[in-house]
Amino acid sequence: MRFRMGWILCSMMFAMLGVSDSIQAQDGWETIFDGKTLDKWDGNPEFWRVEDGTITGQTTEAKVTKGNTFIIWRGGETADFELKLEYKIINGNSGIQYRSFEVPNEKWVIGGYQADFEAGNTYSGINYGERFRGILALRGQKTEIGADHKPKVLETFGDTNAIQEKIKKEDWNEYHVSAKGFTFEHRINGVLTSVVIDEDKAERRAKGVLALQLHAGPPMKVQFRNIKLKQLKSEGTTSGTGAKKKALLIAGNPSHGFGAHDHLAGCSLLAKLINESGLPVEAEVFSIQKQGWPSAEKLASANTILIYSDGGGGHPFNSHLDELNTLAAKGTGIVCIHYGVETTAGKPGDAFLNWIGGYFEPNWSVNPHWVANYTKLPVHATTRGVQPFSTNDEWYYHMRFREKMDGVTPILTDLPPKESLSRGDGPHSGNPEVRKAVLERKEPQHMAWARERPDGGRGFGTSGGHVHWNWGNDQFRKLVLNAVVWTAGADVPTDGVPAGHVTVNDLLQNHDEKIPDDFNPAMVQAMLDQWNKK
Repeated sequence: MRFRMGWILCSMMFAMLGVSDSIQAQDGWETIFDGKTLDKWDGNPEFWRVEDGTITGQTTEAKVTKGNTFIIWRGGETADFELKLEYKIINGNSGIQYRSFEVPNEKWVIGGYQADFEAGNTYSGINYGERFRGILALRGQKTEIGADHKPKVLETFGDTNAIQEKIKKEDWNEYHVSAKGFTFEHRINGVLTSVVIDEDKAERRAKGVLALQLHAGPPMKVQFRNIKLKQLKSEGTTSGTGAKKKALLIAGNPSHGFGAHDHLAGCSLLAKLINESGLPVEAEVFSIQKQGWPSAEKLASANTILIYSDGGGGHPFNSHLDELNTLAAKGTGIVCIHYGVETTAGKPGDAFLNWIGGYFEPNWSVNPHWVANYTKLPVHATTRGVQPFSTNDEWYYHMRFREKMDGVTPILTDLPPKESLSRGDGPHSGNPEVRKAVLERKEPQHMAWARERPDGGRGFGTSGGHVHWNWGNDQFRKLVLNAVVWTAGADVPTDGVPAGHVTVNDLLQNHDEKIPDDFNPAMVQAMLDQWNKK
């Protein structure tokens, strides 16, 4: 008895000292809501709050939401995982989004797999594709989704009414979601409610955000507590957590002289900072000038491929479209920097629209030098830790984007000055459409953007990067580092990827061309001081 009592007292002391949390961590489960604050949760504060130790979402007759709104977990992403939480709902319906995507240009709006539940008697436990193919499995069903994007019932393993009897009305229930490979299982109060096997390779998602839903419609209240997540090793997705992600940074040939289009120097700096960041991402630089085109094995081993090179008709990607399409279909990320965003219309342009969401199209896009002021940045993984900034660069704009910006999130946006269209019409200098857009309609232009593809892969493009010294701008550099890590499928830290302290000497390393005798380091240092002053 004395031994048992001593053990109980020790256990209580350990719990008070936080030892129970470490034991939980050893078991793989992580508590992702502290019960007190919305730290790492991002939702509309008009509808979401912490109440009595719960995440609470509520609408009233006086305060309605025009569409479904979500609170998003910003602590990472879901790939292969298990999730357990308790929920209580009064009126309406709700759900748990996982491996999901943020809808471009609509804040706090999510699409993807959803573990559904409601105050009614029909849909709790189903798998619903919010903005994502509709109902994927009803309650009691095991389904398989094929190339036609439609679920086929493989088995009916439970009676929907019998399942409903296990669910408590206006009381607490436990939801358990499991995603392993492309098999998704939902359980409520220990009862299996639905199973989906997603073989729809064109639409299925290997990874994405976790979010909780507050539904539009009549007044409702939903609460969540004891939210625990266990990340699992990959079982066939492209985003397993076991090994380091690999980023292949391809540097194109030199072309513009010292200080501009310094592809090898730029890639080398980015790779060095990624490898020193402590994140589970390993970056490798590959020089086309010195090594030619990467082997199929090297490309296939990369989780993301960055190209920093000249583009247009001679873009290195143009002669490897089929190879890159195959990799992208498997979830490989693509990042294009500066001239690397330019290709030609047709098959190359269509590929870029799929990979990264937009590209520089001759006779549509333009390439002036001007000072861009990025005063407001969107909430996105690539902008974590990035502060508003301003630089003078050859900021291409009026990109050719996907229709209705489908799947594309603008990242760097500004309205170019009229002086940027002072040149005559030409393949790169101007055209009637861009003049109407900027001079007449005053439409802000996007100089960086992100794309999340249905295959689970990610893309990123930015038209900046002509001026080599701009890699010394802490904000621009962090943005691109974030993009590399994000497209590789790794989690971007809350404060972004560590961007290091870059000196003039750092910027002088690994140049393709000899440093001129008249190079003035003091001039570059003055720019660094201006950009990065605290």
